Amino acid sequence: MGKRIFYFLLTNVLVLLTISIIFSVTGAGNYITASGGLDLGALLVFSAIIGFSGSFISLAMSRWMAKRMMGVQVLNPDGALSSEERAVVEKVHRLSRAAGLTHMPEVGIYHSPEVNAFATGPSKKRSLVAVSTGLLREMDDDAVEGVIAHEVAHVANGDMVTMTLLQGVVNTFVVFLARIAAWIASRFAREEMAPIVHFIAVIVFQIVFSILGSLVVFAYSRHREYHADRGGADLAGKDKMVHALQMLKAYSSRMKGEDDTAISTLKINGRRKSAMFSTHPDLDERISRLQAK
Repeated sequence: MGKRIFYFLLTNVLVLLTISIIFSVTGAGNYITASGGLDLGALLVFSAIIGFSGSFISLAMSRWMAKRMMGVQVLNPDGALSSEERAVVEKVHRLSRAAGLTHMPEVGIYHSPEVNAFATGPSKKRSLVAVSTGLLREMDDDAVEGVIAHEVAHVANGDMVTMTLLQGVVNTFVVFLARIAAWIASRFAREEMAPIVHFIAVIVFQIVFSILGSLVVFAYSRHREYHADRGGADLAGKDKMVHALQMLKAYSSRMKGEDDTAISTLKINGRRKSAMFSTHPDLDERISRLQAK
């Protein structure tokens, strides 16, 4: 269920780099003074414009990107659906109404052996909830409902919008610090090479600082997963939510020692090389917190 974070961050980094390169090539928002120094006030404004633009563009593209990259088949509630597809649509709509959503999310299924589901979209009115065929095959009906309730809770909580605001702040500092570091690096180059060194250094430092900044986003994501678990428990019932997490844990145990490339982006199911780089907390911790609710 870490797909929404993965694609949001990927889109954000690509958009941020593209905007930064365009601004650098055109010379827009010049923050270097006539004497060759830095105008920190102008740089901070410049950084905020780029940072929040990149974040909000990423949010606007999130649903479209998820559909294209995952090959999501959107299910038309009024169309001809199989019994399995109809059941997924009905679960999403029923839980969305219970969560107080006035606009039903788009519902989709994508073909993948991984046990996964995600919710994304620029707003509560333009959201998408998608599940994998692997999840429908591996989980029983109660567990599927628990997973869908968790994803609907993400939509109802407005997590993607809050994530966007946080990412905008992180982007601002990434752009700001990358250009200060690049300016310092260019001071060590020959005068005729300084602009080229500065341009290249901006890209390199921005990528490095973006990776470091993602740690903040990952930490926030882990925090919000607990809230989505509680929201899912309120919608579907605590027993179903706990059952869903327990089935995810059982599936994870079966996959250990095998080639788990198919679920490498699924942090709660994949091998946890480092908790800092995980978008989801440990399953045992999530289960214990939910049981203590």
